[in-house]
Amino acid sequence: MILAMLWNRFFRFLLKRIVLVLALLLCLGAGIALANMSRLSTNLIESQAIQNAALHAQSFQQAIALYSDSAADRAKPVKGITVTHAYLNQSGGIPLPSTFALELGNQISEKNPEMVVRLFSEYPFPWRGARQADALEKDAIAFLQKTPRSPFVRFERKDGHTTLFYGEASIMKQTCVECHNTHQQSPKKDWAVGDVAGVWEIRQPLDQFVEKVNRNLQGTFAMLGSMSVIGLSGLTLVVGRLRQTAKELEQRVRERTFDLAQANTDLEKRNSLIRQVFGRYLSDAVVGTLLDQPTGLKLGGDRRTITILTSDLRGFSTLSERLPPEKVIEILNLYLEDMAEVINQYQGTIDEFMGDGILVLFGAPLSQADDALRAVACACAMQLTMGLVNEKLQALNLPQLEMGIGINTGEVIVGNIGSEKRTKYGVVGSSVNLTYRIESYTQGGQILISEQTRQALGQNVQIMGEKQVHPKGFENPITIYDVYGIRGRYNLFLPKDKPMA
Repeated sequence: MILAMLWNRFFRFLLKRIVLVLALLLCLGAGIALANMSRLSTNLIESQAIQNAALHAQSFQQAIALYSDSAADRAKPVKGITVTHAYLNQSGGIPLPSTFALELGNQISEKNPEMVVRLFSEYPFPWRGARQADALEKDAIAFLQKTPRSPFVRFERKDGHTTLFYGEASIMKQTCVECHNTHQQSPKKDWAVGDVAGVWEIRQPLDQFVEKVNRNLQGTFAMLGSMSVIGLSGLTLVVGRLRQTAKELEQRVRERTFDLAQANTDLEKRNSLIRQVFGRYLSDAVVGTLLDQPTGLKLGGDRRTITILTSDLRGFSTLSERLPPEKVIEILNLYLEDMAEVINQYQGTIDEFMGDGILVLFGAPLSQADDALRAVACACAMQLTMGLVNEKLQALNLPQLEMGIGINTGEVIVGNIGSEKRTKYGVVGSSVNLTYRIESYTQGGQILISEQTRQALGQNVQIMGEKQVHPKGFENPITIYDVYGIRGRYNLFLPKDKPMA
């Protein structure tokens, strides 16, 4: 309740300061948009830089391969031409492919100060001069020796500047292996085809890319700012009009809320009255279905399989003829009150009180998986409760009672039966009639069930006997079973002193 009050106050405050709130939200949204754009631009710059470096490396290696295959290798057998690293000091000399690669990298680096291209090797020839590898080159060598077909990429950020390091493996070919393994000054003579001889590395600062992107972003930021100001101005005008409309709507809402509250109170009183009146005749499940479902009060029904229980007092008709009407009603009320309590405990729906008889449904209006099990457990509990009923009758100097119960499981039509002015929730079908026939075979204190009910119970039911009967109105004989108990979670058992006749 306190949280709701605080929320309402906070919400009213926001409505009164709606322009300020919108301005803050607009600034927040613009900030988030700018941050995302900045992050996106950084990612685009790095992706573009990697793509450019890959293209340069590809062109670089293609040029070296072209020189090696089409020039150096073809010139070796030609008289007067020598392929050597010291080609400038020798008449007819042309550079080795590796020397050509080194000098090509130096030329590119000198003419393009924004890019450094060079070949690094752990085993350089003596005339190249030894150079200590830096950390990036060591990482690149280690990476490319494991995965020579994948490029090594690293972004180095220092003092607010970002530099791309891109490396690809220099892989030994057959001609390279022959040269390196046979040259007298070669520092390594056990090369094999496919070995990683070194790293073709490209280093490129990204400051120039960042500067270009930032210039473009400045225009975008200015455009967003202008649009934000225009949008906020328009919102201010709209909000002013909305506030006036909100006041008018608020008054209407108060009036409608009062009317709805009054109608809701009347509806609650009506439903309470319906539950109070109909609850005396129907189970809570049936009343709930009638009230909660839009079609609950409509005529009609549906076909479903349920378990039906019917009970009847033995010899009560004769007894009622000998007793005053007041005593008959007193006995019935005492008996039905205890039976109804047991039935409700096992979630049965009392469909009808027929004098001293009771018709109970398990599976209507609400169906459950254990309908048959609850029906038989309910019957056992009803028979056991008859002992308490008779103790009350004895204390009132009233005659003792005995009850028989029949149970059947089958398909019925269940729903609202009658007319628009007078409706009854009930069931119809041959399964109902068969239940009454089964109950007519019972003696006092006995429970008889049909074959269908026994199959639905499985191993949970305890049977004392069985017999075949031919009920009136049915074509074929049926087998009925004398129940004296139910196992499992209910664990209820009747005395065995009344075997089936």
